[in-house]
Amino acid sequence: MNPSKKRILLLLPTKTYRAKAFLSAASQLGVAVAIGSDQPQTLSELSPRKSLVINFSEPEKATNEIVAFAQTHPIDAVVGVDDDTTILSSMVSEVLSLPHNSAESARITRSKYQMRKVLAASGIPSPRFELVSISVDPANIASGINFPCVLKPLSLSASRGVIRANNPKEFVKAFHRIVSILGSSDVKSRKDARAEQILVEDFIPGTEVALEGILIRGRLKVLAIFDKPDPLDGPFFEETLYVTPSRLPVDVQNDIISCTAQTADVLGLREGPVHAELRVNDDGAWIIEIAARSIGGLCARTLRFGTGVSLEELIIRHAIGMEVESLQRERQPAGVMMIPIPHAGILREVRGKTEAEQVAGIEEITISIPLGQEVLPLPEGASYLGFIFARGSTSEGVEASLREAHRRLEFVITGRKL
Repeated sequence: MNPSKKRILLLLPTKTYRAKAFLSAASQLGVAVAIGSDQPQTLSELSPRKSLVINFSEPEKATNEIVAFAQTHPIDAVVGVDDDTTILSSMVSEVLSLPHNSAESARITRSKYQMRKVLAASGIPSPRFELVSISVDPANIASGINFPCVLKPLSLSASRGVIRANNPKEFVKAFHRIVSILGSSDVKSRKDARAEQILVEDFIPGTEVALEGILIRGRLKVLAIFDKPDPLDGPFFEETLYVTPSRLPVDVQNDIISCTAQTADVLGLREGPVHAELRVNDDGAWIIEIAARSIGGLCARTLRFGTGVSLEELIIRHAIGMEVESLQRERQPAGVMMIPIPHAGILREVRGKTEAEQVAGIEEITISIPLGQEVLPLPEGASYLGFIFARGSTSEGVEASLREAHRRLEFVITGRKL
């Protein structure tokens, strides 16, 4: 197969971190690229030609526009880069008869509630749950809740608004806090009906891990299992460390793989990347979330395959029908720290970056929030200060390097915007 004779459509929301990585991967392969984005300035910056502006929140209309576009600019694959693009990618691929997940399976993975219903009906180990309207009085239902529990707003992602409650008093407090977040201007502007509901789940104790994989005609190829060494027991669930390969016993890793593969199957996922979050305890592996896209943010930089193939290149290779079965993750352990925001305010200064970069094993430190910008920690916020990347001879060493580099960083955060 000659990749230079192929054209892909990259669906790139303005807010994505991944644009440059996917464009670089396509360039490396010699694949022609068309871009679909929600803002014209994104197109002019990345690719002024052979591109179109689309509304990801109106997938039916966007599908028609892309299909019309494909009449004059033939498309061999559609690659969505994050959650906002999974449904549209499936719908367009279906119309153009390209390998894809069904639109229905994509919709289920985008709905925390619908996914829980399907998994429960299929017997996949996952938390018990119920859906609650934000209009109810939480004090009236708290007595019927199983504790500890986790409250999740349906319309938000990246752990924003996710809060653990251990008793009725904490439940009421968490409920009101989430309602306040859902009332913020950025959420209300989306006009998402899901912002009227909160999912309440049993808290699943245990070790949390992430699995990165790609589905090839319904079969799961595991790309990496990430340990999350920091305990994620609440009250908020801010992810920090991802380290691979996992240090869990082989039988536990096999259980994680089996649970993820079964989950993808019952949800109807067949093609392309998957990112799953699981908890492991004495009862085995429990699926917490699964998404029909690859790992978010800049975390994909931790993964390299074969002789330096990036995760984005692997995804594009699969999308255009190239062989990816033989590509294995490099043997060297790797990890990333998503730098948490310690408290709200204005980011004034970052100190110690040079010293942190000198820690053995550290490859790169990226501060992704500009100085002078407001920062907000979870559960109200939804971003990180940046990313620290490391490689080493052992997973333990990678984790130690990440922690030491973070220790050397100092973030000066003062005041609040008026």
